[in-house]
Amino acid sequence: MPDLSLVMLGAGSSTRFGLSVKKQWLRIGCDPLWLVATNRLLAMHPFAKIVVVAPKAELSYMRHFGEFTFCEGGDTRQDSLKAALAHVQSEHVMVSDIARACIPQTLFTRLIGSAGCADVIVPALKIADTAFFQDDPIDRNEVRLIQTPQLSRTKALKEALKSAVSFTDDSSAIKANGGTAWYVEGDERAHKLTFAGDLAKLSCLDAPSPLTFTGNGFDVHAFSDTGPMMLGGVEVSQTQGFKAHSDGDVALHALTDAILGAACAGDIGEFFPDTDPAYKGADSGVLLGRVMDFVKSVGFEMVHCDITIIAQTPKLGAFKEAMRHRIASLVGLSPSLVNVKATTTEHLGFVGRNEGVAVSASATLKFYDWTRA
Repeated sequence: MPDLSLVMLGAGSSTRFGLSVKKQWLRIGCDPLWLVATNRLLAMHPFAKIVVVAPKAELSYMRHFGEFTFCEGGDTRQDSLKAALAHVQSEHVMVSDIARACIPQTLFTRLIGSAGCADVIVPALKIADTAFFQDDPIDRNEVRLIQTPQLSRTKALKEALKSAVSFTDDSSAIKANGGTAWYVEGDERAHKLTFAGDLAKLSCLDAPSPLTFTGNGFDVHAFSDTGPMMLGGVEVSQTQGFKAHSDGDVALHALTDAILGAACAGDIGEFFPDTDPAYKGADSGVLLGRVMDFVKSVGFEMVHCDITIIAQTPKLGAFKEAMRHRIASLVGLSPSLVNVKATTTEHLGFVGRNEGVAVSASATLKFYDWTRA
Protein backbone atom coordinates (compact mmCIF):
# COMPACT_ATOMS: atom_id res chain seq x y z
CA MET A 1 0.00 0.00 0.00
CA PRO A 2 1.26 3.55 -0.73
CA ASP A 3 2.57 5.94 1.91
CA LEU A 4 -0.59 8.02 1.99
CA SER A 5 -2.16 10.96 3.85
CA LEU A 6 -5.77 12.16 3.64
CA VAL A 7 -7.02 15.72 3.27
CA MET A 8 -10.71 16.36 3.92
CA LEU A 9 -11.90 19.71 2.56
CA GLY A 10 -14.77 21.33 4.44
CA ALA A 11 -14.11 25.06 4.70
CA GLY A 12 -16.99 26.13 2.46
CA SER A 13 -19.90 28.28 3.61
CA SER A 14 -22.67 25.99 2.25
CA THR A 15 -24.44 28.96 0.67
CA ARG A 16 -25.94 26.78 -2.08
CA PHE A 17 -27.22 24.17 0.36
CA GLY A 18 -30.23 26.24 1.37
CA LEU A 19 -30.76 25.02 4.96
CA SER A 20 -29.99 26.71 8.28
CA VAL A 21 -27.42 24.02 9.13
CA LYS A 22 -24.17 23.81 7.16
CA LYS A 23 -24.00 20.57 5.21
CA GLN A 24 -20.77 19.49 6.91
CA TRP A 25 -22.62 19.64 10.24
CA LEU A 26 -25.68 17.59 9.35
CA ARG A 27 -25.97 15.03 12.11
CA ILE A 28 -25.79 11.36 11.19
CA GLY A 29 -26.88 9.78 14.44
CA CYS A 30 -24.91 12.02 16.81
CA ASP A 31 -21.91 12.56 14.53
CA PRO A 32 -21.53 15.47 12.10
CA LEU A 33 -21.27 14.66 8.40
CA TRP A 34 -17.61 15.73 8.20
CA LEU A 35 -16.71 13.16 10.87
CA VAL A 36 -18.78 10.41 9.24
CA ALA A 37 -17.13 11.05 5.86
CA THR A 38 -13.64 11.09 7.41
CA ASN A 39 -14.15 7.94 9.47
CA ARG A 40 -15.59 6.13 6.44
CA LEU A 41 -12.30 6.60 4.58
CA LEU A 42 -10.20 5.96 7.69
CA ALA A 43 -11.82 2.52 7.96
CA MET A 44 -10.48 1.72 4.48
CA HIS A 45 -6.81 2.63 4.97
CA PRO A 46 -4.27 3.36 7.75
CA PHE A 47 -3.44 6.91 6.62
CA ALA A 48 -0.13 8.41 7.72
CA LYS A 49 -1.97 11.63 8.60
CA ILE A 50 -5.50 12.99 8.29
CA VAL A 51 -5.89 16.74 7.79
CA VAL A 52 -9.38 18.23 8.16
CA VAL A 53 -9.84 21.73 6.72
CA ALA A 54 -12.55 23.96 8.20
CA PRO A 55 -13.47 27.62 8.75
CA LYS A 56 -11.62 29.35 11.59
CA ALA A 57 -14.83 29.83 13.60
CA GLU A 58 -15.46 26.07 13.74
CA LEU A 59 -11.97 24.74 14.43
CA SER A 60 -12.14 24.90 18.23
CA TYR A 61 -15.46 23.07 18.29
CA MET A 62 -14.32 20.46 15.76
CA ARG A 63 -11.36 19.46 17.91
CA HIS A 64 -13.74 17.86 20.41
CA PHE A 65 -14.71 15.22 17.84
CA GLY A 66 -11.46 13.49 16.91
CA GLU A 67 -7.66 13.29 17.03
CA PHE A 68 -7.04 14.68 13.55
CA THR A 69 -4.85 17.52 12.30
CA PHE A 70 -7.16 20.50 11.88
CA CYS A 71 -6.34 23.31 9.49
CA GLU A 72 -7.91 26.70 8.85
CA GLY A 73 -9.30 26.99 5.34
CA GLY A 74 -8.77 29.81 2.87
CA ASP A 75 -11.02 31.86 0.63
CA THR A 76 -10.93 29.27 -2.16
CA ARG A 77 -10.63 25.50 -2.46
CA GLN A 78 -7.10 25.96 -3.76
CA ASP A 79 -6.08 28.14 -0.80
CA SER A 80 -7.53 25.58 1.61
CA LEU A 81 -5.73 22.71 -0.09
CA LYS A 82 -2.38 24.52 -0.05
CA ALA A 83 -2.79 25.17 3.67
CA ALA A 84 -3.57 21.50 4.27
CA LEU A 85 -0.62 20.25 2.21
CA ALA A 86 1.75 22.18 4.46
CA HIS A 87 1.00 19.44 7.02
CA VAL A 88 1.59 16.53 4.60
CA GLN A 89 4.97 14.82 4.17
CA SER A 90 3.84 11.42 2.81
CA GLU A 91 4.67 10.37 -0.75
CA HIS A 92 1.02 10.36 -1.80
CA VAL A 93 -2.01 12.34 -0.68
CA MET A 94 -5.70 11.63 -1.17
CA VAL A 95 -7.90 14.72 -1.32
CA SER A 96 -11.63 14.38 -0.75
CA ASP A 97 -14.60 16.63 -0.12
CA ILE A 98 -16.46 16.25 3.15
CA ALA A 99 -19.60 16.63 1.04
CA ARG A 100 -18.84 13.21 -0.58
CA ALA A 101 -19.84 11.15 2.43
CA CYS A 102 -20.80 7.84 0.76
CA ILE A 103 -17.61 6.83 -1.06
CA PRO A 104 -17.76 3.05 -1.57
CA GLN A 105 -14.91 0.65 -0.82
CA THR A 106 -14.76 -0.44 -4.47
CA LEU A 107 -13.96 3.09 -5.67
CA PHE A 108 -11.33 3.52 -2.96
CA THR A 109 -9.73 0.22 -3.96
CA ARG A 110 -9.54 1.29 -7.62
CA LEU A 111 -7.77 4.49 -6.62
CA ILE A 112 -5.28 2.77 -4.33
CA GLY A 113 -4.61 0.05 -6.89
CA SER A 114 -3.62 2.66 -9.49
CA ALA A 115 -1.39 4.75 -7.21
CA GLY A 116 1.76 4.28 -9.30
CA CYS A 117 0.20 4.86 -12.72
CA ALA A 118 0.42 8.67 -12.91
CA ASP A 119 0.87 11.89 -10.94
CA VAL A 120 -2.85 11.94 -10.14
CA ILE A 121 -5.46 9.16 -10.09
CA VAL A 122 -8.91 10.45 -10.95
CA PRO A 123 -12.35 8.83 -10.63
CA ALA A 124 -14.49 9.72 -13.65
CA LEU A 125 -18.05 8.97 -14.72
CA LYS A 126 -19.21 8.55 -18.30
CA ILE A 127 -22.39 10.35 -19.28
CA ALA A 128 -25.45 8.69 -20.80
CA ASP A 129 -27.32 11.79 -21.96
CA THR A 130 -26.80 13.86 -25.09
CA ALA A 131 -24.26 16.61 -24.41
CA PHE A 132 -24.08 20.13 -25.84
CA PHE A 133 -21.33 22.71 -25.57
CA GLN A 134 -23.07 26.07 -25.93
CA ASP A 135 -25.40 25.49 -28.94
CA ASP A 136 -23.61 22.55 -30.52
CA PRO A 137 -23.82 18.82 -29.72
CA ILE A 138 -20.58 17.10 -28.77
CA ASP A 139 -19.48 13.48 -28.62
CA ARG A 140 -20.57 12.29 -25.19
CA ASN A 141 -17.93 9.57 -25.32
CA GLU A 142 -15.35 12.32 -25.00
CA VAL A 143 -16.99 13.80 -21.88
CA ARG A 144 -16.21 12.74 -18.31
CA LEU A 145 -17.65 13.88 -14.99
CA ILE A 146 -14.76 14.17 -12.56
CA GLN A 147 -15.20 13.14 -8.92
CA THR A 148 -13.21 13.10 -5.70
CA PRO A 149 -11.37 11.67 -3.90
CA GLN A 150 -8.31 11.99 -6.10
CA LEU A 151 -4.96 10.42 -5.25
CA SER A 152 -1.88 12.46 -6.12
CA ARG A 153 1.85 12.36 -5.74
CA THR A 154 2.27 14.95 -3.01
CA LYS A 155 5.26 16.67 -4.62
CA ALA A 156 3.44 16.99 -7.96
CA LEU A 157 0.33 18.47 -6.32
CA LYS A 158 2.30 20.97 -4.24
CA GLU A 159 4.20 22.15 -7.31
CA ALA A 160 1.03 22.44 -9.38
CA LEU A 161 -0.71 24.58 -6.75
CA LYS A 162 2.01 27.22 -6.90
CA SER A 163 0.26 28.54 -10.00
CA ALA A 164 -1.69 31.78 -9.77
CA VAL A 165 -4.44 30.14 -11.82
CA SER A 166 -7.42 28.86 -9.80
CA PHE A 167 -8.32 25.20 -10.38
CA THR A 168 -11.47 23.40 -9.30
CA ASP A 169 -9.81 20.03 -8.71
CA ASP A 170 -6.37 18.47 -8.28
CA SER A 171 -6.17 16.83 -11.71
CA SER A 172 -6.73 20.13 -13.51
CA ALA A 173 -3.85 21.74 -11.61
CA ILE A 174 -1.46 18.82 -12.12
CA LYS A 175 -2.22 18.48 -15.85
CA ALA A 176 -1.82 22.23 -16.36
CA ASN A 177 1.62 21.92 -14.76
CA GLY A 178 2.65 19.18 -17.18
CA GLY A 179 1.82 16.25 -14.92
CA THR A 180 0.09 13.02 -15.88
CA ALA A 181 -3.40 11.75 -14.99
CA TRP A 182 -4.83 8.24 -14.85
CA TYR A 183 -8.60 7.75 -14.90
CA VAL A 184 -10.46 5.02 -13.04
CA GLU A 185 -14.15 4.26 -13.12
CA GLY A 186 -16.11 6.57 -10.83
CA ASP A 187 -19.18 5.65 -8.81
CA GLU A 188 -22.63 7.27 -8.67
CA ARG A 189 -22.73 6.53 -4.93
CA ALA A 190 -19.91 9.03 -4.43
CA HIS A 191 -22.36 11.84 -5.20
CA LYS A 192 -21.40 15.25 -3.86
CA LEU A 193 -23.83 16.98 -1.51
CA THR A 194 -24.30 20.51 -2.88
CA PHE A 195 -28.03 21.26 -2.70
CA ALA A 196 -30.57 20.07 -0.13
CA GLY A 197 -32.19 17.91 -2.81
CA ASP A 198 -28.97 15.90 -3.08
CA LEU A 199 -29.72 14.33 0.31
CA ALA A 200 -32.10 11.93 -1.42
CA LYS A 201 -29.14 10.56 -3.42
CA LEU A 202 -27.03 9.70 -0.36
CA SER A 203 -28.48 6.42 0.83
CA CYS A 204 -25.63 5.65 3.25
CA LEU A 205 -26.67 8.39 5.71
CA ASP A 206 -28.68 7.59 8.82
CA ALA A 207 -31.17 10.03 10.32
CA PRO A 208 -30.09 12.31 13.17
CA SER A 209 -30.44 11.06 16.72
CA PRO A 210 -33.67 12.11 18.49
CA LEU A 211 -31.75 12.91 21.69
CA THR A 212 -32.20 16.30 23.38
CA PHE A 213 -29.43 18.20 25.17
CA THR A 214 -29.74 20.51 28.17
CA GLY A 215 -27.26 23.15 29.24
CA ASN A 216 -27.10 25.44 32.26
CA GLY A 217 -25.83 28.98 32.56
CA PHE A 218 -25.20 31.28 35.52
CA ASP A 219 -24.05 34.88 35.63
CA VAL A 220 -23.77 37.75 38.09
CA HIS A 221 -23.35 41.49 37.62
CA ALA A 222 -23.00 44.27 40.17
CA PHE A 223 -25.05 47.44 39.90
CA SER A 224 -23.61 50.69 38.57
CA ASP A 225 -24.89 54.21 39.13
CA THR A 226 -25.53 54.84 35.45
CA GLY A 227 -28.24 53.38 33.25
CA PRO A 228 -29.92 52.03 31.39
CA MET A 229 -30.34 48.57 32.87
CA MET A 230 -30.99 45.88 30.25
CA LEU A 231 -32.36 42.60 31.59
CA GLY A 232 -33.78 39.83 29.43
CA GLY A 233 -33.49 42.13 26.43
CA VAL A 234 -35.76 44.71 28.06
CA GLU A 235 -34.92 48.08 29.62
CA VAL A 236 -35.98 47.91 33.27
CA SER A 237 -34.32 51.11 34.58
CA GLN A 238 -33.03 54.32 33.05
CA THR A 239 -31.05 55.49 36.08
CA GLN A 240 -29.31 52.30 37.20
CA GLY A 241 -27.31 49.77 35.20
CA PHE A 242 -24.70 47.01 35.50
CA LYS A 243 -20.92 47.07 35.76
CA ALA A 244 -19.91 45.13 32.67
CA HIS A 245 -17.80 45.18 29.51
CA SER A 246 -20.90 44.81 27.32
CA ASP A 247 -24.35 46.20 28.13
CA GLY A 248 -24.37 43.82 31.12
CA ASP A 249 -27.62 41.99 30.39
CA VAL A 250 -26.99 39.26 32.93
CA ALA A 251 -30.09 37.27 31.88
CA LEU A 252 -29.04 37.04 28.24
CA HIS A 253 -25.48 36.20 29.30
CA ALA A 254 -26.69 33.28 31.42
CA LEU A 255 -28.95 32.08 28.62
CA THR A 256 -26.14 32.32 26.08
CA ASP A 257 -23.97 30.14 28.32
CA ALA A 258 -26.82 27.65 28.71
CA ILE A 259 -27.19 27.34 24.94
CA LEU A 260 -23.46 26.85 24.48
CA GLY A 261 -23.53 24.30 27.27
CA ALA A 262 -26.26 22.29 25.56
CA ALA A 263 -24.18 22.25 22.37
CA CYS A 264 -20.98 21.41 24.32
CA ALA A 265 -19.42 24.44 22.63
CA GLY A 266 -17.69 26.24 25.48
CA ASP A 267 -18.83 29.47 27.09
CA ILE A 268 -19.63 33.08 26.30
CA GLY A 269 -16.14 34.26 27.28
CA GLU A 270 -14.57 32.09 24.57
CA PHE A 271 -16.80 33.63 21.91
CA PHE A 272 -16.80 37.24 23.20
CA PRO A 273 -13.85 37.83 25.58
CA ASP A 274 -14.19 40.83 27.87
CA THR A 275 -10.63 41.81 26.94
CA ASP A 276 -11.69 42.55 23.37
CA PRO A 277 -12.59 46.21 22.81
CA ALA A 278 -14.92 45.15 19.98
CA TYR A 279 -17.44 44.07 22.62
CA LYS A 280 -17.27 47.20 24.75
CA GLY A 281 -20.89 48.19 25.39
CA ALA A 282 -22.11 45.45 23.03
CA ASP A 283 -25.81 44.65 22.79
CA SER A 284 -26.16 41.26 24.49
CA GLY A 285 -29.11 40.46 22.23
CA VAL A 286 -26.79 40.72 19.23
CA LEU A 287 -24.26 38.42 20.93
CA LEU A 288 -27.00 35.90 21.73
CA GLY A 289 -28.11 36.06 18.10
CA ARG A 290 -24.57 35.26 16.94
CA VAL A 291 -24.43 32.24 19.23
CA MET A 292 -27.80 31.08 17.93
CA ASP A 293 -26.47 31.36 14.37
CA PHE A 294 -23.48 29.25 15.38
CA VAL A 295 -25.41 26.44 17.07
CA LYS A 296 -27.82 26.28 14.14
CA SER A 297 -24.95 26.12 11.66
CA VAL A 298 -23.40 23.15 13.49
CA GLY A 299 -26.58 21.12 13.49
CA PHE A 300 -28.84 22.13 16.38
CA GLU A 301 -32.23 23.74 16.85
CA MET A 302 -33.69 25.27 20.00
CA VAL A 303 -36.43 23.44 21.91
CA HIS A 304 -37.01 25.37 25.15
CA CYS A 305 -35.43 27.72 27.67
CA ASP A 306 -36.05 28.69 31.29
CA ILE A 307 -34.58 31.72 33.08
CA THR A 308 -34.60 32.53 36.80
CA ILE A 309 -33.66 36.11 37.73
CA ILE A 310 -32.57 36.53 41.35
CA ALA A 311 -32.92 40.18 42.36
CA GLN A 312 -33.98 42.06 45.47
CA THR A 313 -34.31 45.13 43.31
CA PRO A 314 -35.63 46.21 40.87
CA LYS A 315 -39.06 44.62 41.05
CA LEU A 316 -39.53 42.65 37.84
CA GLY A 317 -43.13 41.45 37.83
CA ALA A 318 -44.21 44.06 35.30
CA PHE A 319 -41.35 43.16 32.91
CA LYS A 320 -41.46 39.36 32.79
CA GLU A 321 -43.91 39.07 29.90
CA ALA A 322 -41.95 41.54 27.78
CA MET A 323 -38.77 39.58 28.57
CA ARG A 324 -40.45 36.33 27.54
CA HIS A 325 -41.43 37.75 24.15
CA ARG A 326 -38.07 39.43 23.55
CA ILE A 327 -36.11 36.28 24.38
CA ALA A 328 -38.44 34.19 22.23
CA SER A 329 -37.73 36.44 19.25
CA LEU A 330 -33.96 36.23 19.85
CA VAL A 331 -33.83 32.41 20.00
CA GLY A 332 -36.52 31.70 17.40
CA LEU A 333 -39.09 30.08 19.69
CA SER A 334 -42.74 30.60 20.44
CA PRO A 335 -43.17 32.53 23.71
CA SER A 336 -44.98 29.44 25.00
CA LEU A 337 -41.60 27.64 25.02
CA VAL A 338 -39.78 30.38 26.95
CA ASN A 339 -40.16 30.82 30.70
CA VAL A 340 -38.97 33.76 32.80
CA LYS A 341 -39.13 33.65 36.59
CA ALA A 342 -38.12 36.26 39.18
CA THR A 343 -37.31 35.72 42.83
CA THR A 344 -35.43 37.36 45.71
CA THR A 345 -32.98 36.06 48.31
CA GLU A 346 -35.05 37.36 51.24
CA HIS A 347 -32.40 40.04 51.84
CA LEU A 348 -29.61 37.48 52.14
CA GLY A 349 -26.21 37.79 50.44
CA PHE A 350 -25.03 40.34 47.88
CA VAL A 351 -28.37 40.18 46.04
CA GLY A 352 -30.24 40.78 49.29
CA ARG A 353 -28.00 43.77 50.02
CA ASN A 354 -29.05 45.30 46.68
CA GLU A 355 -25.53 45.03 45.24
CA GLY A 356 -26.41 43.23 42.02
CA VAL A 357 -28.40 40.57 40.18
CA ALA A 358 -27.78 36.88 39.57
CA VAL A 359 -29.42 34.76 36.87
CA SER A 360 -29.66 31.03 36.33
CA ALA A 361 -30.76 29.72 32.92
CA SER A 362 -31.30 26.39 31.20
CA ALA A 363 -31.70 25.65 27.51
CA THR A 364 -32.67 22.54 25.58
CA LEU A 365 -31.48 21.78 22.06
CA LYS A 366 -32.01 18.93 19.62
CA PHE A 367 -30.40 17.99 16.35
CA TYR A 368 -31.85 19.57 13.23
CA ASP A 369 -33.90 16.89 11.45
CA TRP A 370 -32.65 17.19 7.88
CA THR A 371 -34.75 14.16 6.83
CA ARG A 372 -37.79 16.47 6.86
CA ALA A 373 -36.14 19.22 4.84
